[in-house]
Amino acid sequence: MLEQELLQAIKERRSIRRFQDKAIEPEKLEQLFEAVRWAPSWGNSQCWEVVVIEAQADKEGLVELLSPKNPATRAMTQAPVVLGICGRKHKAGYYNGERQTRFEDWLMFDLGLATQNICLTAHILGLGAVIVGSFDHDRVAKLLEIPDTYDIVSLIPLGYPAHAPSPPPRRPAAEFVHYRRF
Repeated sequence: MLEQELLQAIKERRSIRRFQDKAIEPEKLEQLFEAVRWAPSWGNSQCWEVVVIEAQADKEGLVELLSPKNPATRAMTQAPVVLGICGRKHKAGYYNGERQTRFEDWLMFDLGLATQNICLTAHILGLGAVIVGSFDHDRVAKLLEIPDTYDIVSLIPLGYPAHAPSPPPRRPAAEFVHYRRF
């Protein structure tokens, strides 16, 4: 049953920070991009852009821009591919150039949906990924030549897992689900 397979993928997906020395097949990358393509977005704005980083020198440049003691440091250079997830500013959450939500920009939400699609699809394809958000965003944007009209939100090292982490503890639903009122 499809519902059970989806829930199983959600439960089994892990943040992978160690990768095998094995290239990712182009058709698998295309499947990941297709998963982004079909992510939901505010008013179908599709504000995302994905930068594919494969050159070792570029990945080493990214490592220099991570926060100190970032647990994904090794993953950044070990992964065969790093995806830079970017969003067009003032597109998601806007209508006729005016903000429609109390939040400054809805791109974080839309990019979160696209990122979840990437991570779940990667898991189903036998790949692993970790979402990295602690880095010098301005300097990464400069390194990757991202236009000023976009924000780089996350980096995703991607490859074949070299380990299988245990699942982290999770709160039971009864602790965070509220009916009728908080």
